[in-house]
Amino acid sequence: MVHDLCYAELAFDGYQPTSLLEIPGAKEIGVEFHTLSKTYNMAGWRVGFAVGNHQILRGLRTLKTNLDYGIFAALQTAAETALQLPDIYLHEVQARYRSRRDFLIAGLAELGWTVPKPLATMYLWVPCPPGSTSTDFALSVLEQTGVVVTPGNAFGVAGEGYVRISLIAECDRLGEVLRRFKQASICY
Repeated sequence: MVHDLCYAELAFDGYQPTSLLEIPGAKEIGVEFHTLSKTYNMAGWRVGFAVGNHQILRGLRTLKTNLDYGIFAALQTAAETALQLPDIYLHEVQARYRSRRDFLIAGLAELGWTVPKPLATMYLWVPCPPGSTSTDFALSVLEQTGVVVTPGNAFGVAGEGYVRISLIAECDRLGEVLRRFKQASICY
């Protein structure tokens, strides 16, 4: 069993994501992956780690040593430094993403959307207007506003009917998205 816990620190409203390895017996059958990309703003650097079952990790190590040979030493040093940051850094990151989440959800509500507040993420999953596929809606948004949203079907069949909007931009930039949506009459 494999668990991707990449958003563990991007949790809000008192929620704490559960690690697979907290579940009795999971260490014997699974591994958990984590990345510094999201929490420590190291996107694209692909710094992460896996923990869990020793045999599975040994197989992963064998695979990795035949595919590549590690990352640039400066990136490893940056990752080490990031992991030593005080907890206040994580609280600031959480507050930043929570603020963006709440801002965008409120703005989308003014345009007719009901988007539940996710408890741990850096994205919002926004329902497409009735009768639109996720691809059609994403293309329409791009053509009418110049704003890129990701069609939910890119993540599998369960994503159909939704688009994913990133929360990586500051609220002023997200406000521009909302302004363009309103100007183009993109609403639910």
